[in-house]
Amino acid sequence: MSAESTTGTGIVTAVSSNGVYSFTKPNRDSITLLAGLGVEGDVHAGVTVKHRSRVAQDPTAPNLRQVHLIHAELFDEVAGAGFEVAPGDLGENITTRGVDLLGLPTGTRLHLGAEAVVEVTGLRNPCEQINGFRHGLLKQVVGRDENGQLVRKAGIMSVVVTGGEVRPGDAVRVELPAAPHRPLERV
Repeated sequence: MSAESTTGTGIVTAVSSNGVYSFTKPNRDSITLLAGLGVEGDVHAGVTVKHRSRVAQDPTAPNLRQVHLIHAELFDEVAGAGFEVAPGDLGENITTRGVDLLGLPTGTRLHLGAEAVVEVTGLRNPCEQINGFRHGLLKQVVGRDENGQLVRKAGIMSVVVTGGEVRPGDAVRVELPAAPHRPLERV
């Protein structure tokens, strides 16, 4: 993890939300983040978990997946393998460029635009629905590193600390937590 990729700034390239359960989320001109809840009007907003598989396990569990972020660089990477993926296609709320999202430690705060702040809770766990969207894509966003460890590349999850409007073109500023840093794990 390079210092530049985790302490510099990036940019929001797209914002997406959907009020109904679906794999993809349509792009919007802006989204409003609500402290402690998530994206206003999004099906995954709430204090308790909203993802269907998590609700089935424990509907009272805290929602650590209020806002899903993906780095646009992933779309560039999978395009090299022949997959066309656009912002919102993988169900993310915020698409960024210029920040190594996967390299951030747990507890990192991302300042989005003028007011909004989210705190990174962990990695998205890619599921079989990705293959339903584009057959073979799951293998591109989940793999193994040189040590055989599982690598999840389908973005990160966060909770809203400070609400505010987020729109394409907004700056993303990274605020690392106090050391020691904990690597991201699946949430």
